[in-house]
Amino acid sequence: MSTGIDTKSIVIEAEADRADGGRTPAPAPVREPAPVREPAPAPSATAPSALLAAAGRWLRAAALRSAALVALLALWEAAPRLGLVDSTFLPPVSEVAAAWWELAGNGQLAEHTQASLVRSFGGFGIAVVLAVPLGLLIGWYRPVAVLLGPLLEVFRNTAALALLPVFVLLLGIGETSKVSIVVYACVWPILLNTISAVGNADPTLVRLARSMDLSTPRLFQKVILPASVPAIFTGIRLAGAVSILVLVAAEMIGAKAGLGYLINASQFNFAIPEMYAGIVTISAIGVAFNQLLVSVERRLSLWRVPA
Repeated sequence: MSTGIDTKSIVIEAEADRADGGRTPAPAPVREPAPVREPAPAPSATAPSALLAAAGRWLRAAALRSAALVALLALWEAAPRLGLVDSTFLPPVSEVAAAWWELAGNGQLAEHTQASLVRSFGGFGIAVVLAVPLGLLIGWYRPVAVLLGPLLEVFRNTAALALLPVFVLLLGIGETSKVSIVVYACVWPILLNTISAVGNADPTLVRLARSMDLSTPRLFQKVILPASVPAIFTGIRLAGAVSILVLVAAEMIGAKAGLGYLINASQFNFAIPEMYAGIVTISAIGVAFNQLLVSVERRLSLWRVPA
């Protein structure tokens, strides 16, 4: 029976090896290729150095942004002390800061600021609620735009402060007239920018949405509103600045509290540092309010590609 192994051939090969005297060289051992070494990664920056670099970049950016403001404050401080302007009418910024701190310490600044913010933000909020839906309606439906166009042109070119005596005569010198004049002044920037935003929506996107059989509410939600957010918020930011400026003028007539009243009363009493303290407070509120609106706009415009 064959076992599958040729034993005879094995014996013959062994005898041939012995007859050869072992002179047949053994096969050379096969060397395995040396393993390829990957280059060592570059050492990463340590955490403290990365933090220091980030802090340095932030400080450089902050210094660049505040350079003009620091220069203005330095000029304001130096000009009265060097006699370039009369310090009676333009006191140094250090005296204004001391007056501001005194008003903040005795509670007058907080009282006047609260009164102004309630009127300003109240009128601004009412204007947003009224103007944005009305602007969407006018911008979307052409017959409504044609009907209300002449009326809008008349009122948009009538200054709000020119109508302040009318508001006072009709609504009195109380809170209603002040909030109403703020609403009137804030409506127009929001309304006109909203109408323009809807009218300038990309017609290709609108046709594409209609081809997908989207209903009008869904069309507004998916196409019109996202495309209109930047222009609408431009109007809202303009209205935010207008709400504070118009209110200050309104508070100078028949008001007993508010930053406008503080500025007017300080002027009559010749308390010039207190007057400038009120002006600086209004400017700070305007800047903070604008930054708040910019942050809200960014949250609602996450789909936009940053420039």
